[in-house]
Amino acid sequence: MKAKLLNILTVCVVTLVVLSPELVVFGVVWERHINLVESQNLTCKVNKSSTWTPQPNSTYFSQSQASTKPSDRNVVNQMLTVAEQYKLATILQWFFVLTPICLGLGIIFYDRYLFYRAAVLKEQVEMLERLWQQSIEQ
Repeated sequence: MKAKLLNILTVCVVTLVVLSPELVVFGVVWERHINLVESQNLTCKVNKSSTWTPQPNSTYFSQSQASTKPSDRNVVNQMLTVAEQYKLATILQWFFVLTPICLGLGIIFYDRYLFYRAAVLKEQVEMLERLWQQSIEQ
């Protein structure tokens, strides 16, 4: 049963190692795509909010200049929110990649540790049997 479990985990870890570069590349491409979409949305919002109206003294005055402070704050808050979302997505991506690897390595190392402990116990039992045989012969 342990051998089957170890084989299954080995196959899973090898598959994950083979697929992890593709996952990383997909994550980077997806992140850049989302950045592009967000920047396009922000550009559209800025273009829609800035309407130009002529003034009587023949100079152009932007209506959005009167309210630059709130709109700038909204844009900065939106950018921070997007940045926080990307950080969270990156953390989750690495969590999903590294968790199976660490779990597989942990199981393999624990299995090796059990083999080591069994070998030490076997040596101790053999030594005690030799001592017992020597005490009987005396």
